[in-house]
Amino acid sequence: FGQPFKVLKVDKTLVDYYTKLSDFHAQFRAVGTNYNQVVKELRLHFSEKKAMALLYKLEQHTVELVKLSRQIVELSREMEAKWSQKSV
Repeated sequence: FGQPFKVLKVDKTLVDYYTKLSDFHAQFRAVGTNYNQVVKELRLHFSEKKAMALLYKLEQHTVELVKLSRQIVELSREMEAKWSQKSV
């Protein structure tokens, strides 16, 4: 038996975090696809003035999504830094 061995610990919360992170990524991709479809439909079915007003609202929500995305990236970096400190 005199062989060294390693103990591996799987952190379930980390697995859950990355699963939810993957779900967010899929949702963001779907939003991007829907965004393009919405813009096309707005231009087809509304006057230019009404379409521009609705596009402005859409743009504001897009800005909020970008902010959320940046927060997700920052939290992921923090978690990675904490995780790498624990594993050393």
